[in-house]
Amino acid sequence: MSGYELQRINAFLAGFARRQAEHTADIPGGFAVFDDRFADSWSHNQVVVDRAGVDPADLPGLVDEVMGERPFRLVSVLDGAFGEACVDPFERAGYRHHTYLVMLHTGAVPADRATEGGRTAEDVDLEAIRAPLSARWRTLLPEAGDAVINMLVDRRRTRSRGATRVQVLGSRAENGEVAAWGDLYLEPTLGIAQVEDLMTAEAHLRRGHADAVLTTALRRAAAAGCGTRFLTADADDWPRHWYERRGFTSIGHSHGFQRT
Repeated sequence: MSGYELQRINAFLAGFARRQAEHTADIPGGFAVFDDRFADSWSHNQVVVDRAGVDPADLPGLVDEVMGERPFRLVSVLDGAFGEACVDPFERAGYRHHTYLVMLHTGAVPADRATEGGRTAEDVDLEAIRAPLSARWRTLLPEAGDAVINMLVDRRRTRSRGATRVQVLGSRAENGEVAAWGDLYLEPTLGIAQVEDLMTAEAHLRRGHADAVLTTALRRAAAAGCGTRFLTADADDWPRHWYERRGFTSIGHSHGFQRT
């Protein structure tokens, strides 16, 4: 069953990347996505390898051809086993390698009530999260100027094209500001939902806000008929364990390769 679910999830991820892009270019084994409005955004200008019909040794050269003069390289290899075969060729070409877990929600759908502490989540728009999201980016990228921070926030608008229904959920603090937020991508006809980019403002960590966003997302996904509810997480970072405690199980992995 996990193999079947992985195929469905990988097809969804590839489709989301294509639909979100301003334009695409096919290459052997996958495709490149581009968005000239966000030319400095790695995730909007990258190569996605979604099938194994190419020699891994040829991929670094194919990536260089399609990406041209862009000063960075990001390659996402969705198939875990094929991605393992790509590690050596990409590392020899100067890329850094990261592994990401595909985590399927196998626990019970949370009950329709506020989380512990009375936290709830609601639909929010980009302007509602602009200030806390900008603050988080400034913490992560202290050398970045205002133009870069604004780009990293504004690029989220393109996600609305990626799935049939794209929602941004937020949990508000007592003062009304959004304390935690995350995306929910729904494809009800396929029965698939993805939770993505769950984040908490530093001033509101460990107060149940992220739990409120996640439980609301899971309830909405189930209500939309999405029996396949998933997210991706860095294999080497702590959030994977947080998700495990909330009913997510790792069913596979993908690979990311980066070079500047």
